[in-house]
Amino acid sequence: MSKVLIIGAGGVGGVVTHKCADDSDTFSEIVLASRTLSRCEKIQSQVRELRGREIEIAQVDADDVAQTVALIKRVQPALVINVALPYQDLPLMDACLEAGVDYLDTANYEPPDEAKFEYKWQWDYQGRFESAGIMALLGSGFDPGVTNVFCAYAQKHLFDEIDYVDILDCNGGDHGHPFATNFNPEINIREITQRGRYWENGEWVEIDPMSQSRMFDFPEVGERKAYLLYHEELESLVKHIDGLKRIRFWMTFGDEYLTHLRVLQNVGMTRIDPVEYEGREIVPIQFLKALLPDPSTLGENYTGKTSIGCLIEGSKDGKPRKVFIYNVCDHEESWKEVRAQAVSYTTGVPTMVGAKMMLTKRWQGNGVFNIEQLDPEPFLEELAVRGLPWHVKEM
Repeated sequence: MSKVLIIGAGGVGGVVTHKCADDSDTFSEIVLASRTLSRCEKIQSQVRELRGREIEIAQVDADDVAQTVALIKRVQPALVINVALPYQDLPLMDACLEAGVDYLDTANYEPPDEAKFEYKWQWDYQGRFESAGIMALLGSGFDPGVTNVFCAYAQKHLFDEIDYVDILDCNGGDHGHPFATNFNPEINIREITQRGRYWENGEWVEIDPMSQSRMFDFPEVGERKAYLLYHEELESLVKHIDGLKRIRFWMTFGDEYLTHLRVLQNVGMTRIDPVEYEGREIVPIQFLKALLPDPSTLGENYTGKTSIGCLIEGSKDGKPRKVFIYNVCDHEESWKEVRAQAVSYTTGVPTMVGAKMMLTKRWQGNGVFNIEQLDPEPFLEELAVRGLPWHVKEM
């Protein structure tokens, strides 16, 4: 039985809190903290209503290391779960180092002033976490997260050699808005508008944003057009999947979404550098974020399903093999269970499962770990129990 400190009270933070509350044997005490206390209060009320459990809430600025350290020392958690913004990964890792507590996140660090994300900054913490005798688990969401574990499972059980991996992410749902993002708008738009990138034959290949696409028949959703993007799990999987010849990441977008995005880009609303307006500086993408629907409010009227998985090709017992390992999640069912849409649900559930692996010592070690470095089986077993069943389809 362990106490956890969850930092971040958006859509994913809500799901993580609900799912931790469902497992009182592991998560005996839960503290939820955010810069905006009212967000914590809303989740606290929902957990009381739906789970019959009381949680503690607190206010914290995750950018302020000293403030976070003070909160950690007061709360005395066994683990800090970071579901705040990727900008805050490094300050929260610094706080965990100073307080001597284990750390978990769902997305790698991204500097606020540059649309670029990579693991270099967090991998640089390896020596310090190892010396401190504590563990940092990186990327315990869905992608990154579950998709990494799918690859680790495939390497361990389904293939003797893996040649090609295509990670395919489809949100086949409808939220009823002409334009909205399913997670933080600023992070989402920065991710989509940067140059595409994939790894092939030992080197990284860059392409223009959204310049390559493919059709794919997603289980329980159907055929959708997916676009090649760069995504952080590619960087770690290249290191940890032996013999890989190529790995790519694809995500689906509807025509209406792409039209809105193209117009916003053309008029400068996706810029991340400050512009002067009426005597003060504003960042256009941050202003746009304030205008768009909060992703945590999308769930109630969301219909349809997500379908996300890994298309893996290689050989087993001397014969070619190709499989699709995937999960399908229903927006309406997610709302009924935890008052969130399926994109938040598919990120929040594996966050809770990764935390459970650490707290129960199924996963342990000193230093910084990507999720595919650890045993995939207990994670996938727990994932299915907690609401995200997974399937292997021979192609």
